[in-house]
Amino acid sequence: MKKPDHKPEILAPVGGEEQLIAAVRSGADAVYFGLQNFNARRNAENFAGEGLKDTIAYCRARGVKVYITINILVKDSELADMQRAVDTAAEAGADAIIVQDLAVARYIKRRWPGLAMFASTQMVCHNAEGVRELLALGFKRVVLARELSLPEIRSVIEETGAETEVFVHGAHCMSVSGNCYMSAMIGGRSGNRGLCAQPCRLDWKLNGKNYALSLKDLSYVEHMRELADAGVTSFKIEGRMKRAEYVAAAVTACRKALAGEEPDMETLRSVFSRSGFTDGHLTGTRGPQMFGHRTKEDVTAAAGVFRELQALYAKEAQTVPVDMELNVSREGGIDLTVSDGEHSVRSHSDEAQEAKTRPISEEQALRSLSKTGGTQYHLRELRFRAEDGLMVPASALNELRRSALALLDEKRALFPDRSEGGLPAADMPKGLPKASESPVYPLRVRCESASQIARKKPQKGYMSLPEGVGIILPVKCIEKDPELIDIYGDALFAEIPALLWPGRGEEMKKRLAALKERGLARVTVDNIGAIEIGRELGFKMHGGFCLNILNSAALDEYEKLGLEDSCLSMELSYARLKDIKPSMPVGTVVYGRLPLMKLRACPMRGEKGCGSCRGLNYLEDRMGEHFPLICREREYSEILNFLPQYTADRSLPGNCFRLVWLTTESRDESGYVLELCRNMAYAGDLIRTGGLTHRDID
Repeated sequence: MKKPDHKPEILAPVGGEEQLIAAVRSGADAVYFGLQNFNARRNAENFAGEGLKDTIAYCRARGVKVYITINILVKDSELADMQRAVDTAAEAGADAIIVQDLAVARYIKRRWPGLAMFASTQMVCHNAEGVRELLALGFKRVVLARELSLPEIRSVIEETGAETEVFVHGAHCMSVSGNCYMSAMIGGRSGNRGLCAQPCRLDWKLNGKNYALSLKDLSYVEHMRELADAGVTSFKIEGRMKRAEYVAAAVTACRKALAGEEPDMETLRSVFSRSGFTDGHLTGTRGPQMFGHRTKEDVTAAAGVFRELQALYAKEAQTVPVDMELNVSREGGIDLTVSDGEHSVRSHSDEAQEAKTRPISEEQALRSLSKTGGTQYHLRELRFRAEDGLMVPASALNELRRSALALLDEKRALFPDRSEGGLPAADMPKGLPKASESPVYPLRVRCESASQIARKKPQKGYMSLPEGVGIILPVKCIEKDPELIDIYGDALFAEIPALLWPGRGEEMKKRLAALKERGLARVTVDNIGAIEIGRELGFKMHGGFCLNILNSAALDEYEKLGLEDSCLSMELSYARLKDIKPSMPVGTVVYGRLPLMKLRACPMRGEKGCGSCRGLNYLEDRMGEHFPLICREREYSEILNFLPQYTADRSLPGNCFRLVWLTTESRDESGYVLELCRNMAYAGDLIRTGGLTHRDID
């Protein structure tokens, strides 16, 4: 596809009013911020609904677009409040809403069809397959995962023609955004709910390395021309929790880089960095140089540049050119017309007088009408007409100018009428319960390898499955032993990897097509891009818990995408599980060392790559606990919890299947766990955690 024609946009983070002023005055083309709730930076100052119209009017009058973040997962009990937040943003004139939860997208499409939706980076969109799915769902723009290289970004844009946002500066999450559950699991503060406690910034140790999970801040400022050439629509700066000086410095550096000027990277490092910056993902040079943490030297450097940076936004930036036309006549008085090229206003006065000494001249008019300081306007061109012998007091010209620019402010602040859809304001459709439908395979066992379900004797034999039990295996395991399809038949599910970097999708399609021809019928999907692959090949699809389904409306949307059933988010407590009104069978994990992070920048990777790494290592936290770090075909890594979750002895609704998640367990351990789970037995001797099943996350 042809790249979209565009002028790249500089998109600035705003946590409060001071940051907003800094962003606008420093030259941002757009800003993004949250309301008091439902945004991924809930601890920022954010903006209240009362003054939201004035805030958006301020931006619009200065030619700056406003994107509001409603980009967290929403509980069923919060759907009505979420609707009100969307309504507030739409009625105040927001240009777009940034969305993570399909329940939010569903409401926007039905209630405010003219309001643009942007897919948040929390939606884990990292390939063309995912972008196409989101475009089909009605999203106008996609915020791509931070982990992509420049060639990968270019290929996604060329394949889809989509509007894309790419983070070009700011804090770098260790995990692929949207696939991090560490903060929720350890402290009950969910990153998917906007309250990440940043446990990755603590001193994790790995093979003698300290701060093994802390990445330097990302900065692609010096690559912005390359990103523009690749077709990126918007250059996004991270930092809604940062000071106004940081916002001003980042916007200024981006603006200079995009204009082909030399950005002040030293000041940018000083205002905030973690031992400097990294462009490792963009350049594909992932290794130890990407890691760093905040030091005392970094803090000291920041204190030295704050006063200097305040000058960047101390005064109103005159960024909007206007043309003026002044007509002075005896019959018509004084008319001043001002235009910004799109809007035109007129200001009138009757103060034209017969000149006693010096009549009005174009030079005098230009001198008075050019005094636009304190506003965002600057005079580009003046057209002057005056009858001979007339004079106009300078005070009258000044008042005409002030009046006209105030009127222009009002016109620029208006936004086109946004029609509502046919959905009543109080109605958020939910899935229709189908209580008579029970899940196919009420117990499912996900294995890391086929050896976990192998019999001891004969050596190559596999255990027979009781009725109602399904087996989930990675694609590579089934490829290695395709007889598994004959042995387990319809009860065998192939696990599509949760992350398929650009170009890997076509390869995965070919691999799956070969297995389908052999008789494979079912796949599990943990990412929206995998849904396109499974549907295109005609598989029966089953959603994984990394789809982050937390409410009934999102569940219904995924059913429409072709899922037969889906596991719910691991962040959903059993108390909240009862709130779900499923449109299809649902599932929950009852055993497993659950994945807490997915990483493309593996901390085990050395200067020369993976070396002799065998794919399983252990991270140590401050408490001395050891968390498995497991490699996924050298495409990405996962950090698993140090304790397995076990809740198989808890009662669940009748249409809820149970998922056993085996990873590092031996064959004997796997057999023991499976027997416990089949019998829903109390596991008194098993060292375990209840995970988030008994905790309601914030």
